[in-house]
Amino acid sequence: MVKVIEEMKNFHKTINAELDKLLPQPNTPEKELVEAMRYAAIADGKTIRAYILVKVAEMFDVPLEKSLRVAAALEMIHTSSLVHDDMPIMDNDDLRRGKPTCHRAYNDWTALLVGDALLIRAFNVIASANTVLDPAVRCELITELSRVSGMNGRMAGQMLDMGSETKDDIKLIDVKHMQELKSSRLFEFACEAGAIMGKADFAARQALRSYATHLGILFQITDDLLDVESSVEETGKDVRKDVQASKASYVSFVGVEKAFQYAKQEMEQALLALCHFGKEADFLRELAQVVLKRRK
Repeated sequence: MVKVIEEMKNFHKTINAELDKLLPQPNTPEKELVEAMRYAAIADGKTIRAYILVKVAEMFDVPLEKSLRVAAALEMIHTSSLVHDDMPIMDNDDLRRGKPTCHRAYNDWTALLVGDALLIRAFNVIASANTVLDPAVRCELITELSRVSGMNGRMAGQMLDMGSETKDDIKLIDVKHMQELKSSRLFEFACEAGAIMGKADFAARQALRSYATHLGILFQITDDLLDVESSVEETGKDVRKDVQASKASYVSFVGVEKAFQYAKQEMEQALLALCHFGKEADFLRELAQVVLKRRK
């Protein structure tokens, strides 16, 4: 587990360097928007999805300079969602990644535009021949990224999450579905993008998608646990917000102890999905254990 943790720490610098290249600040009037985009994206985050993408791509012999561009695009999508989620009209958070949220550092309308601009820039990066020469692969990457990001993915999950604050008929199965959309979908792209670029077979892609689904739910359950058990200093963001907002989560339904047991089950299912692979996927096995025990 130490290996994966150290790799992610070092990778954080690598992905930030790539984001720095892909979000160059112009010396023109629109530089204020790009400055705010850089503020949100180039930060002290976990970048776990980007890390997974690059490492899976390595399994299929995809050159690092290519996978890094796709990983940076995924990080832009993820950051876009955080910028919007943090806004007063949604979660109303003051801290993200250990510093003021985008709307606090700038203002509401800047944060709204930053989230939109990062989303669009991500697709622009992937659509470029500099990322992948084969147009069919580019199209498939765009298709998959739009699937996991929009009305059948992360945005739908966030809609259900926000709506859970005012509904009293939600069941645990609804919470699981919400978390699959909200968290698992972006992990699916993280796991599948490298396989798409490496033109992996159907069985490999299905195994990776299954792993990602369970990893995403595991990640979200541990996130909910951190919201009630951790501190601002550890997480770098506001805590106990979900409880205050009466949001539906595994913790709110079954309590801390049982939620942790559900998290362990998701980890075990994620590991089971990797039976298709040998030692080359050991980092994914270690990663699932790291997520279960994470403190931020």
